[in-house]
Amino acid sequence: MENAQKILVVDDAKEIRELLRIILSEAGYEVVLAQDGIEALEKFDDSIHLVLLDVMMPFCDGIDACMQIRKQAEVPILFLTSKSDESDLIEGFEAGADDYLVKPFSCTELMLRVKALLRRSRTIDKKTVEEPMSKIYVADLVVDPEIEQVLRNGEELPLTEMEYRIMYLLASHRNRIFTAREIYEKVWGTKFMSNSANTVMVHIRNIRRKLGDTSAEAKYIHNIWGRGYRLLHDVESEE
Repeated sequence: MENAQKILVVDDAKEIRELLRIILSEAGYEVVLAQDGIEALEKFDDSIHLVLLDVMMPFCDGIDACMQIRKQAEVPILFLTSKSDESDLIEGFEAGADDYLVKPFSCTELMLRVKALLRRSRTIDKKTVEEPMSKIYVADLVVDPEIEQVLRNGEELPLTEMEYRIMYLLASHRNRIFTAREIYEKVWGTKFMSNSANTVMVHIRNIRRKLGDTSAEAKYIHNIWGRGYRLLHDVESEE
């Protein structure tokens, strides 16, 4: 496994850790195991390519561990959780999670998520050497692809990586309606599955909350009933 990608698996249930170790090892990945957030932080370093992180753990839970890892690196983090309420998902995404799987999950769905997150991470690394892209202007917003930020009246909005990526997608095709499936497959880079629509919905709601755009007469992001989402335009886009 000299050149194998390394995955840190964090779960307080020994049987789940062992199951994930077997599945991932057979798929050719090097696996590092941790039984709680404290051990995960001790074992995490820049050789880790992906973190599978249980949420409900003693001593240091997945939310706290995720926040600490995010201070060190932009490594992809996939939450493994038995809680799928919107408030729980928002807390996880705000902490820095890229995606989540609800327990119990299938091996097929797990591997799809793992491969997609690792593939997206490699794609992002390659983009760092590309030519900077033009800023996009939408009303009082500026979407700046070079620094991956969205500004409103000059103030940076505290968007997570995935929220930014959704905003960039919508801003790049203003007034085009994107279905939840299209958003998920373009932004997360993997197959749309049973919980994917909920993931998109939670991110859209959180973006709108940060934009102060939660009224029925939305200024920026419109939910087109039965079709999807679009970002309306008020100002020409080129600088």
